[in-house]
Amino acid sequence: MDNTPANETGTGAGDYVGQAIADALSVLLRRTTRARLHSRLTDGMGEALDELTYPVISALARTGPRSAADLAHEVGLDRSGVTRRASRLEAAGLVRRETDPADRRAQLLVLTEDGRSTVAELRVRLVDHIMESMSSWPPDEAETFARQLRRFTTEGPFG
Repeated sequence: MDNTPANETGTGAGDYVGQAIADALSVLLRRTTRARLHSRLTDGMGEALDELTYPVISALARTGPRSAADLAHEVGLDRSGVTRRASRLEAAGLVRRETDPADRRAQLLVLTEDGRSTVAELRVRLVDHIMESMSSWPPDEAETFARQLRRFTTEGPFG
């Protein structure tokens, strides 16, 4: 007999696993969870870099030069929100604006050399934070989790 708890609808183990994953994802995707992580990662890295500007600089590193409107879709903000955050990053020398070669009327947001160095430091901090949080995990479990999480994000509902 299967002793796996049923989810709220009373269905079987497979639905329980799906619900457990959905519950964990809801914590990860919560705006406050992301903001706390971004705040921790940017602590002490200058006034322009905080939980509000982190998504913009991080997205620029992932996507390359983008207009504020295009970047807005990537980070889940409106264009004016991206523009305000990008202006702070620009004033700190982390981002610059360039004319879009495909549309001379438009401006692209581009990471500067200092911006790329800052993102590299943020990525090191993120990896260190993840590894610290998993320090009690047996190495084989951590490796399996990493492999399965990668598979889930490429083949699962996000792929």
